[in-house]
Amino acid sequence: MKNRISLLLFACAVLFALAACGSGQEALKPTETEKTAEQETIKESDTQAGESTVEIFEKNVRNIPRELEIISEVYRQPAEKDGSPVRLVYDTWESFGYEQHTQKLTKTAWVYLPYGYDAARKYNIFYLSHGGWSNEETVLGTDEHPSELKNAIDHVIQDGRMKPLILVCPTYNNTSDRDSWDCSLALRLTERFHYELMGDLVPAVEKRYHTWADFDTSLDKLKASRDHRGFGGFSMGSVNTWRTFQYCFDYFRYYMPMSGNMGDGQWIDAIVRSSEWTDRDFFIWAATGTEDFAESGFSRQIDSMVNDYGETFHLADNEAEGNVSYRLCEGGTHGPEQSNQYMFNALLWFWNYEEKP
Repeated sequence: MKNRISLLLFACAVLFALAACGSGQEALKPTETEKTAEQETIKESDTQAGESTVEIFEKNVRNIPRELEIISEVYRQPAEKDGSPVRLVYDTWESFGYEQHTQKLTKTAWVYLPYGYDAARKYNIFYLSHGGWSNEETVLGTDEHPSELKNAIDHVIQDGRMKPLILVCPTYNNTSDRDSWDCSLALRLTERFHYELMGDLVPAVEKRYHTWADFDTSLDKLKASRDHRGFGGFSMGSVNTWRTFQYCFDYFRYYMPMSGNMGDGQWIDAIVRSSEWTDRDFFIWAATGTEDFAESGFSRQIDSMVNDYGETFHLADNEAEGNVSYRLCEGGTHGPEQSNQYMFNALLWFWNYEEKP
């Protein structure tokens, strides 16, 4: 069985390297860093309940640690003030016939609400994609069986180290809960997932729970609130993250790809250059391990981005100095322990401007 899984993982690694063969695009316009050099904050209007207030979006100047924090045994246990995983059921369409609406599907996502969730308050939101051989319950678990990562997030929010936020765990599985077991099929499904993501999932979540979209899930409002939304995943979830960057760049500021590549830097450079956004309007938090079978391809993509397309991608430890961070963790392999560690550290950084003990 172990040999079979090893062969499947190796096959996935090969498929990762080929995933973006058809994704190359020509750059349509240069990035416009000089036009936004003076913009260190972005102001947004809030019209909830007919009132007008101003929220200042701050670039995160806090450095991402060179050595990532290991989740302690205490953090792996339930916290006193624990958040609530909520099962969200929503309708969508079969992925390969999505545009034609040929077959309706009813799917499930798990939504994490922080302890003390207040519907009158706006929350940042992060979407977490599972990898292969997985589903929407894998990353944070369920209400009856929460994961260690969910417990750890409860603890850091309880300790004041992380701002309360909403997390969403969807699945790109299509007509079978074992679709992600087939690497080739999973790659095609991640390329199609953006239809469901923006057409059905985001509206289902953000009409129900209070994010910076303010219960308004029109594309204009989702675009205006992109600074408060992120997407990330490990392995095939990382491929799903790159696809989200490719197709949903207007609606997400933060990206967390881990141990799963998609080609080189050319296609992603073209996405930025052909958009209305600049190199100051996104941040990619990336990580993998030295003993991870996906490390070589993943490192090549990051290297290509920051070296071959350095006008767009700038390696840095914080958001004020660049837009890509990369952590190569000594001894890290391709498994749930590493996935949890990377996600934990990334979520500790997004929107958390002050480091607290």
